[in-house]
Amino acid sequence: MFTKNAQLYWNLLFKGLILLFLGFTIYRQIFVKSEIEAIWRYFLAHFEGENMAWLVVTVLLIPVNWLLEALKWRQLMKGFSNYPFFRVVQGILAGVTVGIFTPNRIGEYGGRILLLQPEHAWKGIIATAVGGFSQLVVLIGCGLLGLIFYGNQVLHLPVYLLYGFFFVGVLTIGFMLFCFYNIDLLVPIAKRIKVLRHFKKTLTHLKVLTHYTSSELSIALGISVLRYFVFSSQYYFMLHFFGLKLPLSLGLSGIATIYLLQSGIPLPPLIDVLARGELALFIWKPFSEDEISILSSTFLLFILNLIIPSLIGAVFIFKVNIIKSLGYENKPVV
Repeated sequence: MFTKNAQLYWNLLFKGLILLFLGFTIYRQIFVKSEIEAIWRYFLAHFEGENMAWLVVTVLLIPVNWLLEALKWRQLMKGFSNYPFFRVVQGILAGVTVGIFTPNRIGEYGGRILLLQPEHAWKGIIATAVGGFSQLVVLIGCGLLGLIFYGNQVLHLPVYLLYGFFFVGVLTIGFMLFCFYNIDLLVPIAKRIKVLRHFKKTLTHLKVLTHYTSSELSIALGISVLRYFVFSSQYYFMLHFFGLKLPLSLGLSGIATIYLLQSGIPLPPLIDVLARGELALFIWKPFSEDEISILSSTFLLFILNLIIPSLIGAVFIFKVNIIKSLGYENKPVV
């Protein structure tokens, strides 16, 4: 059994490592950048007049973005738990904290379950995966539509290529929706895979997939759509704040294309912002040669939507007993 001293030691160790990785990632992402001083000056230069309205609306949408994600996660967990909404929000922000220093933010799964009871950990992970898949369906669906519109209006791609994108897009989204609404089929499939038979205890948790109804999955998908338009709007508002005033159709199609490309590229956390910036420069270059405004929009949105929530999430992580959350409190020390 873990003694109180052992629990204290391991809790401090885990929390210290999380703080260390979080601090290192923020330092590398924000301060070790040659453009940071120019971006800061550019931000202050636009921090006035009518531009302020764009910034204020973007900031006000930050909690809306993460509250929608919390609502979706709670909706997908209600079949096996009834956590208070604020507890779910804490789990979401804790996930952002751990996810920010892991590739493709895979650490969100581990961060979220720190705020759940140990017996709900695997079910919480599965609910996170289902919610993430619903968001991916929306990202790819909107992204393909955005890519076709952007390719036609800006890149002037050949018609046959645009039709090809549309055909592939319809097949892709149709297949993803079929998988999403028949996600319970994963249970018998997983049981037939020989390698997975060694993880019988883990496979039992997959049964939660059989309890999701079409209406529950549709609600999760609808929330994903709402959340997509929230963070897409934030990006559009940031572009306006820094002086890149695009027509709504071209702006949203370019943003959709960026998110589509990002969703298909596994990115190590330390080059995440760099990759975002390079994609943004490629997409927005036909509209502006002012690279600093494009980079500033991407950079500030990253700080608002990820860095600040990750710092808040760190506070919640430091209030939990990690050993207990992971289910090791009553296990013998080996």
